[in-house]
Amino acid sequence: MLVYSWLKKKLIAVLSFLIKQRKVRRGSAAVLFLLLFTLIIAFDFVPERTEELVIGQVSPKTYKAQKDLVFEYEDKTAELRRIAAEKAEKIYAKDPQVSVAVQKDISDLFARVSEIQEDAGLDTASKVSGLKSVLPFVMPEEDIAALADYQAQDTQAVENSLNSLVGGIMLAGDGISQDRLEEAKSTLYVQISALNLASPYDRFSKGAVGRFLRPNTFINYEMTRQKQDEAMAAVPPALLSVKEGEKLIGEGEIITEEHMVKLQALGLVKEKPQFTSILGVFLLVAMLITAILIYLYQQNRDIYKHAGHLYLLGIIVLVVMGVGKAIIAINVTQWPEFSAQFGYMVPIAAAGMLIALLLDSRLALLMVAVLSLMLGIMTGNQLRFGVVGFIGGITGVYSVSKLSQRSDLVRAGIYTSGANAVAIFIVGLVNGSPLALLITSSLVLGLINGILSSILTIGSLPFLENTFRITSPVRLLEISNPNNVLLKRLLTEAPGTYHHSIIVGNLAESAADALGGDSLLVRVGAYYHDIGKCKRPYFFIENQMAADNPHDKLTPSLSTLILTSHVKDGVEMAKEHKLPHGIIDIIEQHHGDSLVSYFYHKALENDRTETVTEEEFRYEGPRPKTRAAAIVMLADAVEAAVRSLQSPTQGRVEGLVRKIIKDKLNDGQLEECDLTFKDLNIIAGSFVRVLSGVFHGRIEYPEMYKEIERRKTNGGSRKQLAGKNGC
Repeated sequence: MLVYSWLKKKLIAVLSFLIKQRKVRRGSAAVLFLLLFTLIIAFDFVPERTEELVIGQVSPKTYKAQKDLVFEYEDKTAELRRIAAEKAEKIYAKDPQVSVAVQKDISDLFARVSEIQEDAGLDTASKVSGLKSVLPFVMPEEDIAALADYQAQDTQAVENSLNSLVGGIMLAGDGISQDRLEEAKSTLYVQISALNLASPYDRFSKGAVGRFLRPNTFINYEMTRQKQDEAMAAVPPALLSVKEGEKLIGEGEIITEEHMVKLQALGLVKEKPQFTSILGVFLLVAMLITAILIYLYQQNRDIYKHAGHLYLLGIIVLVVMGVGKAIIAINVTQWPEFSAQFGYMVPIAAAGMLIALLLDSRLALLMVAVLSLMLGIMTGNQLRFGVVGFIGGITGVYSVSKLSQRSDLVRAGIYTSGANAVAIFIVGLVNGSPLALLITSSLVLGLINGILSSILTIGSLPFLENTFRITSPVRLLEISNPNNVLLKRLLTEAPGTYHHSIIVGNLAESAADALGGDSLLVRVGAYYHDIGKCKRPYFFIENQMAADNPHDKLTPSLSTLILTSHVKDGVEMAKEHKLPHGIIDIIEQHHGDSLVSYFYHKALENDRTETVTEEEFRYEGPRPKTRAAAIVMLADAVEAAVRSLQSPTQGRVEGLVRKIIKDKLNDGQLEECDLTFKDLNIIAGSFVRVLSGVFHGRIEYPEMYKEIERRKTNGGSRKQLAGKNGC
């Protein structure tokens, strides 16, 4: 028991260690997704009953072809090729040594007979007895007795004649094969009879031929097999063709082998998947997953390194494939032709839209292509479903690329419906489908596909956002609405900060666009970056409407504490209202650990230089870690500084902008983000363009009272002139 407990603890410890390893977790997830994908593609969870379909029995219902198909009747092809192989010419090879051996056997027999005939010490009875012992075949007693009385030279003459006949027939032409052996013996018997030998020698010669003659020509199996292969290859495949809507077998008809072959080829009779097909699907899915990972490693390393994003990708694909499998399994018995088109309803566009919104548009395009390929395999290698799914998916990705509000997802569904309807119609024309069925399926199934894709996207988007902590454009658009609780509170309680945030948002968005970054995240982050000022709005200069400044009555250190606390307050408010993590990061990092220089220098002026340190007058940080946070920091500092300019000409604005960016750089605030000097130059140019539009020069208007007097004067003159004209 102690050993068992120790082993159990060790095993648990090892498993816990492995689970904590990042590579082990990722590898296990990859294998799990691979098995699930293979399971969905290779197996039918609602298989059609096949036990009723038996050759020779009655069909329980009418079956019609769901598509055009030309396929090989494999059993018929195999039968035709077997017949051709049997009829193929056999190739023989002659062995000259066999003829020599046969003649030697005959000569040896004749030599033994001659030896007995020449033995003078033997009487006739002994010679007969000796001949019986050496003869390998049966001869009549009188022939043996007569043979004993002949001389050896007579036997020698017969031997020469017989060997001449045997050699001639064995060496002539193609020789003697096994199937021609009896024919050759019969020929030799006739030739021996033609020699007019004495009866004993005639029987003896025929007996020797019957005993020793054997084939000397044999089949060359290698060359014969080659001939058979050539004959089989010359036989074309036996093809069967069916047209979409064609009746394969009617209810009550006897099922023949050809009926069964057609039903199986069209997938109307489902069979248990074979191991080889399952292995093929497994390897294909593994290859596709590997290709996707290679693409991410090369083109989008951030997603590749983020395990949560990879899991999200797998879940989206798994859910869409599962929904597609369920749709394909639907069978409406009243409309079998229409049910055969249900593969068009698989919502591949939903996967494309979700991946585009949550991860990356280019990755979404790749996944749409992969899912379309999987759909084609899942529907029995029907290319038409994959083509329609690909077109609909591409349309869905494009439709959400410029999302401005949640209702745009509904519009994306409508676009997808239209694209699917057109694609189904075109593919149906290519396949030669009936026009009535084509119009119905394109309109109905295309519309359902788009609506289903839109519903799946809208319904699952909030769940996936919260689960994987991803901020989608839809979520950003929602919280950027001016009617949002926090923004309305900022507008009413800190109107100056609100308008400052709007301008910062414009500046930051312009800079992010110029850099090719996430401009929507930057703009919304700028709207909320100072939300913490709602707690003590009148301590910030932009919200001070009256002449009194509360900081005049506070020490510099206390004023600094109040000012810097708006960052912490903003983070707390953002978390309380469940703002996205990207927005919270911007709020927390938009000041970094910058110095509150005004109050720092004010503290220095109070003759406390020996006790004043910069650390007391800096924000708590952290410094910006992303481009978005860094851009908002720079936009915030620039907007506040330019607002304080007395005469904001373009030259002065540009000089101030570049000075502020340089100061932030020298202060180390940009050390933890990946902005380059080139990026900073682009940001500065973008800021200047926006600020030039905000602080543009204006013409001087005349004083209001002078304008009123001028209008009165002009008005009186016009009245006098009108009176004169009236007279």
